[in-house]
Amino acid sequence: MRMGEEHSGDELSVGDEVTWNSHGSTVSGKVEKKITERTEAAGRVVDASPDDPQYLVRSDESGGSAVHRPSALRKKG
Repeated sequence: MRMGEEHSGDELSVGDEVTWNSHGSTVSGKVEKKITERTEAAGRVVDASPDDPQYLVRSDESGGSAVHRPSALRKKG
């Protein structure tokens, strides 16, 4: 974990309900995939690794996909 990052996202699993900030609003959705290698997802190149994973999430409201680092996601409940 990097300095200044929160521990909240370290234990996310596929199917977890999460929230994140997007353009000044809080968005709710679900984790669809843990990404642990450089790949393309949600329309962009994701530079992830086993030591620096990112998560593909889908918005409940819009159905749109996004990729975020664990530090940007908050597990609901």
